[in-house]
Amino acid sequence: MKAVILAGGMGTRISEETQIRPKPMVEIGGKPILWHIMKIYAHHGVTEFIVCLGYKGYVVKEYFANYFVHNADVTFHLAENRIDVHEFKAEPWHVTLVDTGEMTQTGGRLKRVRSYVGADDFCLTYGDGLSDVNIAEEIKFHKLQKRLATVTAVTPPGRFGMLTVEERRITGFSEKPPGDGARVNGGFFVLSPGIFDYVDGDDTIWEREPLERLAAGGQLSAFLHEGFWQPMDHLRDKLALEELWKSGAAPWKVWT
Repeated sequence: MKAVILAGGMGTRISEETQIRPKPMVEIGGKPILWHIMKIYAHHGVTEFIVCLGYKGYVVKEYFANYFVHNADVTFHLAENRIDVHEFKAEPWHVTLVDTGEMTQTGGRLKRVRSYVGADDFCLTYGDGLSDVNIAEEIKFHKLQKRLATVTAVTPPGRFGMLTVEERRITGFSEKPPGDGARVNGGFFVLSPGIFDYVDGDDTIWEREPLERLAAGGQLSAFLHEGFWQPMDHLRDKLALEELWKSGAAPWKVWT
């Protein structure tokens, strides 16, 4: 199965990081968040990726074009214009990078890679969110449901700490508990090729008309996820993810 990753947005809400690179290339623990997402999928047996590029897409292309340099010790013989690569380690991935336009919307980006997806079910997610969702189980769930689309439904973390107050005395404190219980779109979709009929063109926003029509037609399933999920929307999210990685107990690090 292939995984499509939407990696073309401008990331304006984290502009501190995205002035010089696209958001999926913002680093957590010295690796782009895009790499972390691909590692999650690879752990569940999905190793063929189609990355939808847009804003500063050349940065992503240069990263993979020089992947061996980023992941090996190298000796440069300058006078001979030759490089020796030592201790090279690379994941067994197939990565297709597709320029889907700088201003194209999410549904349009998906439509533009239709020919690369083929005729089989495939995965889709955003290039800025991490989770410990069991993708292998979600794929099985999708096939059993026999619907066109499955979305990972998550409860987002609360933004603020919660106080329990009794007669003006604080009796409990919880640092950023889950939200009000409402489920939201956590990405990490599993889709059947029939979904392309729900996407018109470049201006189509995947999260609006296509998902609304799929839901109204009974073609959208919810894979409930109770574990870790965190988008990297703002700088504070990036810093929080960085601290989790440094702790050695990052919840999304399901690989060994």
